[in-house]
Amino acid sequence: MKYAPKLLKSVACILACLILALGLLSLPPSPAEAASNKIPRTLGPTTKAHMLVRTDETPGTIIISNAARTLDVVLDGDTVARYKIGIGREGFTWTGTAVIGRKAEWPSWHPPTEMRARQPGLPKMVVPGPHNPLGARALYLFQNGKDTLYRIHGTNDASSVGGGVTSGCFRLTNSDVLDLYAATRTGTKVIVRN
Repeated sequence: MKYAPKLLKSVACILACLILALGLLSLPPSPAEAASNKIPRTLGPTTKAHMLVRTDETPGTIIISNAARTLDVVLDGDTVARYKIGIGREGFTWTGTAVIGRKAEWPSWHPPTEMRARQPGLPKMVVPGPHNPLGARALYLFQNGKDTLYRIHGTNDASSVGGGVTSGCFRLTNSDVLDLYAATRTGTKVIVRN
């Protein structure tokens, strides 16, 4: 029993350190940090809804509407799974037919040369993580076996979904892109309409 006071003192010290450490870890980011870094605290909301939409497209086909800012996945001839998306800002919207040529989890981002010419401050590459504009997943759009440089991807800034904010890519919340990614195969047809 002669060691009991020392043991109690040690346990109390360890508990105090743990409480202090946990308290510091649970502090929210400062408003400046949250605004400037847009570090995600969640994967964002899920916007997926099943809708009655008549189509002759094959189940699995993705149909994007720039005007409605929606991405539909055909479930059958009468039903689609619809997601809310962000699209290209004015002058940067894209239309056409493509296929999913590649898929990536937590992708790195390599801004195209044309984009870096317009925005000289952009790096050549952004590693995966909270500052990467492609978010949790990316689906790469190809035409005739070549990368179009357009993507369907997530975002770490869920508040930007629904806006005209990209350089032509299609942006979903990370929650939605995780769902879409799991259900989409390489080779899937993608139709992008105005």
